[in-house]
Amino acid sequence: MQEEQIGPLKCRIVGNPRNAKLTAVFCHGYGAPGTDLVQLAPEILGLDERLDGQVAFVFPEAPLSLAELGMPGGRAWWEINMMRLQQLLQTRQIEKLVMAQPPGLKEARELFQKFLEALQSEYDLTMDRLILGGFSQGAMLTTDFFLRTSDQPAGLCLYSGTTICLEDWQKLAQEKTKLPILQSHGTQDPILPYEAAVLLKDLLNENGQEVEFLPFQGPHTIPYEALEQTAKMLVNISESK
Repeated sequence: MQEEQIGPLKCRIVGNPRNAKLTAVFCHGYGAPGTDLVQLAPEILGLDERLDGQVAFVFPEAPLSLAELGMPGGRAWWEINMMRLQQLLQTRQIEKLVMAQPPGLKEARELFQKFLEALQSEYDLTMDRLILGGFSQGAMLTTDFFLRTSDQPAGLCLYSGTTICLEDWQKLAQEKTKLPILQSHGTQDPILPYEAAVLLKDLLNENGQEVEFLPFQGPHTIPYEALEQTAKMLVNISESK
């Protein structure tokens, strides 16, 4: 693993994006350190020898520090009012959650775009050689970016994400062409409701996508089954390049 500043974001890189057929860009969740998802790279690569040398991984670190909120090392793509989120969850106000337009999302998306442009320039990549995804807030960011960008990535991996910006996403999804999408979510997730994840799956499927949806009995996490399906997805896409 190497650390590198790519455009506006500090990153951890596993493998060589310039030589790989695919590069997976995975964004961590709210409150996690920039290294949080790095261990996924060797775990996924170890699941299928055909991925060796064919897939690189880039893990960007979110721009906002949460040290002042008592989370030293914790980062965020945008700030979250955790008290309000808990109130919505406790009162089962799922509609307000999925309709929300989080303050700071636009700025995070624009920063992520600048990072991707720098990544493509530095390693001579095109968007169709990138798999985008992440966990929790990182999955929300990459979903929002995918729906709003005119460039088509090679696929999406969404681990324990959710629906936000529902009205916008419904309109934007109508304009997207089909690509491989893997989505996993725990049926006992206490942080981002399972129902909102199903809504995202349905929203995408109703607009021409074929989401490989992986529900699992568990909380807010990435299960082993999701890594297995990610490895299969990466093999299928890399072999088509």
